[in-house]
Amino acid sequence: MSHGNPPRLVVLHGDDLPPGHEAYDSDPRLGGVDYVTADRLAEALPGADALFVWDLFSEAVTAAWPKADSLRWIHAATAGVDNLMFPGLVESDVVVTNSRGVFDQPMAEYVLGLVLSFAKGFPLTRDLQHDRVWRHRETERVGGRHALVIGTGPIGRAIARQLRAVGMTVEGAGRTVSDSDPDFGTVVASSFDTGGPDLDTALPRADYVVVAAPFTSATRDLIGARALGRMRGTARLINVARGRIVVEDELIEALRGGVIAGAALDVFAAEPLPGSSPLWDLPGVIVSPHMSGDVVGWRRELVELFADNLDRFLDGREPRNIVDKRRGYVSGP
Repeated sequence: MSHGNPPRLVVLHGDDLPPGHEAYDSDPRLGGVDYVTADRLAEALPGADALFVWDLFSEAVTAAWPKADSLRWIHAATAGVDNLMFPGLVESDVVVTNSRGVFDQPMAEYVLGLVLSFAKGFPLTRDLQHDRVWRHRETERVGGRHALVIGTGPIGRAIARQLRAVGMTVEGAGRTVSDSDPDFGTVVASSFDTGGPDLDTALPRADYVVVAAPFTSATRDLIGARALGRMRGTARLINVARGRIVVEDELIEALRGGVIAGAALDVFAAEPLPGSSPLWDLPGVIVSPHMSGDVVGWRRELVELFADNLDRFLDGREPRNIVDKRRGYVSGP
């Protein structure tokens, strides 16, 4: 512990405090808990041993980093930690953990809902109902369709299991190629020009391309004109990962040109999505406000996970969900 004193915790928050935070506020093993917003983080970090980033996606830690003179552990209330992977932290001895596991099943259910919305034409049905128009239509089958899930971590695997459950065939795209994966069966490389099974060969097979990969230097702008051009004209793109994995301008052009049939986007390069973005009005596009993993009770689940890790930290045990800072995500099963 710092200077022989009980460790001090700083909680970086936005508009709301973590629900149930009283459970650890009164822990006698802590030397104090400071709740701060981004503008006060720098003054709170000196002497702090642990930081709970409850202000989701905040960039404040980067700016305040020079003041972190005794920090040993940062926990993020998110699965993606791209906002924390700046050089100073990556090169330090500070342990970073994330909230892996909280969002897997909710996001898988959300993706299934989007697939069903596309196949069964629910958005148009709702629009016609609003206009009191009775128009009989035929819809598409879901069973027998093929999905390519880019990202083979826990979220991607939950998505694969959910889609298989309704009769779809699924393959994955990830860092490690396999022809006998328990969830995907086949996993191709999530890149191009490898000389082996990769996105060049997998994209043309897919009716749905689902992006569920962490945002890293390897996935930045992965889905641009090249990837979109390899997709079927009837295919749909679903992105529940990070906005900057998709090149939005090139996606807009592909949608306008009929290169692909549609896209469901829960994440964007700039959030909130500006009102001037063409994505709001393009036919075949579903826009949602970064909510695919947010179900009733999700904030309390995040706090429960953090509280368990805090208990481990205070007892000197290894925490859950240690991030490989060089890769930018939790490695392993």
